[in-house]
Amino acid sequence: MKLVIIESPFKREALKKYLGSGYEVFATKGHIRDLPQKAFGIDLKHNFEPHYEIMPDKKELIAQLKQKAQSADEVYIATDPDREGEAISWHVANVLGYNPNKECRIEFNEISKKAVTKALEHPRKIDLKLVDAQQARRVLDRIVGYKLSPILCKKIAPKLSAGRVQSVALKLVVDREKEIESFVPEEFWTVTATLKKGTSTIKASLATYNKVKFVPKNKEEVDKLLVDTKGKQFTIVGIKKSKTKSHAPAPFTTSTMQQDALNKLNMSLARTTASAQQLYEGVDIKGEGKIALITYIRTDSVRVSADAQNACLEFIKQKYGDEYVPAKPNIYHTKESAQDAHEAIRPITMDITPEMAKETLSNDNYRLYKLIYERFLASQMCEAEYSSVTVNFDCEGYGFKVSGRTLEFAGYTKVYKEYSDKDKDDGDGLAGKLPKMEEGEMLDCEKIVPEQKFTKPPARYTEASLVKAMEEKGIGRPATYSATITLLQSRHYTEKKEKYLYPTELGRKITAYLEKFFSSVINVKFTAQMENRLDDIATKGEDWHNVVSNFWNGFSGLLGRADASSLTMKEPPKETDIICDKCGGKMVIRSGRFGEFLACSNFPKCKNTRPIENQVKKVGKCPECGSAMVERKSKRGKTFYSCERYPDCKFMSWDIPTGEKCPKCNNPLVIKGKKIKCSNSTCDYEKEKE
Repeated sequence: MKLVIIESPFKREALKKYLGSGYEVFATKGHIRDLPQKAFGIDLKHNFEPHYEIMPDKKELIAQLKQKAQSADEVYIATDPDREGEAISWHVANVLGYNPNKECRIEFNEISKKAVTKALEHPRKIDLKLVDAQQARRVLDRIVGYKLSPILCKKIAPKLSAGRVQSVALKLVVDREKEIESFVPEEFWTVTATLKKGTSTIKASLATYNKVKFVPKNKEEVDKLLVDTKGKQFTIVGIKKSKTKSHAPAPFTTSTMQQDALNKLNMSLARTTASAQQLYEGVDIKGEGKIALITYIRTDSVRVSADAQNACLEFIKQKYGDEYVPAKPNIYHTKESAQDAHEAIRPITMDITPEMAKETLSNDNYRLYKLIYERFLASQMCEAEYSSVTVNFDCEGYGFKVSGRTLEFAGYTKVYKEYSDKDKDDGDGLAGKLPKMEEGEMLDCEKIVPEQKFTKPPARYTEASLVKAMEEKGIGRPATYSATITLLQSRHYTEKKEKYLYPTELGRKITAYLEKFFSSVINVKFTAQMENRLDDIATKGEDWHNVVSNFWNGFSGLLGRADASSLTMKEPPKETDIICDKCGGKMVIRSGRFGEFLACSNFPKCKNTRPIENQVKKVGKCPECGSAMVERKSKRGKTFYSCERYPDCKFMSWDIPTGEKCPKCNNPLVIKGKKIKCSNSTCDYEKEKE
């Protein structure tokens, strides 16, 4: 019997379909060793060596693993194909006592017969450069977390945390809010002329004045234009015709998948990540059993294998015809900063279409699989072709223009349309098909409509646009985007209103403190440079100890300066009218490790403390019994709502319930932003909140 060791138990069933009866599959359920949970675990005086411990909940699992490995004829370690997976392989090999040169590591980018068979035929040594890159990241993150977080707790409030990437992502959100607050809107006007050409109506927009770009800044400029052009005809002074093409987008990376899922499907980062993981590990398909549908989901590469590309091109030819197959296969180039460890996210086979899988997939899984499938299909198709025409008009020196575009050949747009911010506004600004016109022709003006507008501040980040910003700026890696953004919300450093991310007052305070004492480390440029250093460890074999040492030499000085400073951002105690029952002084409200409490104002002479009574926030109504709902915190700090009659009534919700039931499906109605919606995600009932 041969043993194959994987990370996730959810892969087991799909993988065993391709291994056969001679193999047993064992799942580690993630890491089996890590830095200590309740200690620093880094020896700063001895070359930053990490002290790894068996994770408490994995001791029994490791005993089982050792027993199975000892009785196996051959052992293959098939953890995920990334740095984290390589590190897990290394820990497994260490626990099993394997020689570093043992060729026991196999990897596959997809759970398919071909990929698994090929991996088994080519086992290799564990890549210690990848392991070192992961170790360096883990050590750096532990140093920042363990050394910086206590200072925030001391200077701002208890139970705070900082992170090497987390705090920079928070800074992006805070800085954007500052931009919005300091933004001064500027007035400008748009002017649209409605012209007549036979039975056709043409809407032309003001573009120039005396052949110079012109945007009216005030009403006086607009009034002059209206006087100058009143009753005058518009002369066609130029007609430009062209053929344009639009190239298909590249297949998905982790980042682009997350962005498209939120923009097109309104799926949060957490939902997208969970759904993609299931599609990668294996889902039940009618007539097929449990199989994996997509390739590995943590990637920054747009590369695809020749086999996958050829299969896709053949599918396009059979379904859409030769005219949709490009003369040369579409090749996409991965950006230089990417690790390019494995392929883009794509369907494993074109044979299982989204419609074939729809019956047995959950709604989220179906919609995400359809998105991935169609994006990959489009990426291998011909360009879309358009006929474009731009007509320029003149009236008393004022230049107006209109552009029209018609689709001549759909190309990739037959299956996929790229998302644009314009999709939610006025489309692409093109007029569509225009009537036939000739240069020198004069048209009557039916009306001229000016509209006052004001420049807008930059938009707040959504989860999708923050992912995009982190990727473009080189902060973090594909596997960390979702976790980082989710962590900021769970710790209440940011909050999501509708779909936009706002910094909380606490988030602002943390950022302000870090800017004062740690601006040379907690910033975009430094964090991106550190990502490059980590890449050098993986690709060039740079000693990870040197990378960590260089960081610590500068960081330790900043820690000392911040700790010694008398500056504090702690909230002063809040006075109350409650009298201390020990000394007669007034009690004040202080914040501690476990929240707010009452303490004597004569501290330290009097050390009397007691809990705050009746400190509960009641919101909404229980749809089961009609009682009030109470706002509570989960162990992870996330807000939820439960009935005040608990445990007699055990109703709870992550959103505030109204006490009413959905008229469509009878599930509880909850408040989401400015609307009241059904708590059942598959029900589309909603109404405006009064």
